Amino acid sequence: MATDPLAGVRVLDLTNVLAGPYCCYQLALMGADVIKVERPGGGDLARVLGADPDRNAAGMGISFLAQNAEKRSVTLNMKSERGKVLLKQLVQTADVLVENFRPGVMDRLGLGYQALKAENPNLIYCAISGFGQDGPRKDDPAYDQIVQGISGVMSITGSADTAPYRVGYPAADTIGGMTAAFAVAAALNANPRGAFLDVAMSEAVISTMGWVVSNFLVGDVQPGAHGNENTTSAPSGTFATADSPINIAANRDEQWQALARHLGRADLLDHSDYASRETRKQNRHVLRAELETVLRTRPADVWVQELNALGVPTGPVLSVPDALADEQLSGRGLIGVLSVRGEDLRLAGSPVVVNGSRKMPQVSPPDLGADNVSIWSELGLSKVEIDALKKEGVI
Repeated sequence: MATDPLAGVRVLDLTNVLAGPYCCYQLALMGADVIKVERPGGGDLARVLGADPDRNAAGMGISFLAQNAEKRSVTLNMKSERGKVLLKQLVQTADVLVENFRPGVMDRLGLGYQALKAENPNLIYCAISGFGQDGPRKDDPAYDQIVQGISGVMSITGSADTAPYRVGYPAADTIGGMTAAFAVAAALNANPRGAFLDVAMSEAVISTMGWVVSNFLVGDVQPGAHGNENTTSAPSGTFATADSPINIAANRDEQWQALARHLGRADLLDHSDYASRETRKQNRHVLRAELETVLRTRPADVWVQELNALGVPTGPVLSVPDALADEQLSGRGLIGVLSVRGEDLRLAGSPVVVNGSRKMPQVSPPDLGADNVSIWSELGLSKVEIDALKKEGVI
């Protein structure tokens, strides 16, 4: 199907918690057959993470639900000799393997890229880590907050009074996962196939900080925490209204002029402190206070409607629940309903619309080892052998 560009691609998902599972979820939503290879007895740690203790106890934590639909699950003890053999057999059937162990773990198990490449020369092996497969930090723990701090993103988040501040969601994990999914999709287009992809979450985050990094490297501008202000222009940032804040991005001179006139503050246009982009940037805080004397007299939705109609980019500042309920998002169908163990749950689908169609999860996140029989049988194992492997703790 045109909306399933990765149909026919098999991905082995050896990952845990967020960066790797998010990567593989994006590949699954694009049509890949994703087999989640999990540790017997516990599986992905995300199975017991989330705000609902009952779901955690059942191995279907909310954190797991968020990025593991459309996958199948097998259990495998890769430390056992039989487990190593089974993984190599599974690799022979796969196009991609994704793992997010610490660098060197798979090599120590005898299951690193070179060993698996011998089983499948066309294998795309994607290793996601906090800081990359080499370098002095390669063995350091790589939790999202640790990476946020080391990448510099916390130092520029918040205001001068509150920084360093953690971004309000696992930005490093998610950016790392999306970067890995992009790299895998690109590698699948190579001819011949076969690659080792080294994706460092810290580098992925720094790559997304393009203007901040470039301003420092090229312009020698020291990065700082500027709160809700857009440092490239003014008035551009968050402004108070009569009820809730709004964002205004009057980045062009004509937008600034239209804003001032609509607020009845044309007098500001002739003020020397606001005569140019640079002087407005230098005096941004005083300018914001001047504009807010008018903005505070009417509610946010009125200003959003009126200013956008004038060509002055303006938007509300929404809570997460309000963003999910917003007609723009709900009308495009990003959130779908999926039945999980007889319960209808709302989950996010693909962020990409292909030819007018968005891929939504149709298959529930799997119970731990739910597909042991079907997948291990594909490798030629009998029911008796599968039962024996289970008793031995191999699967």
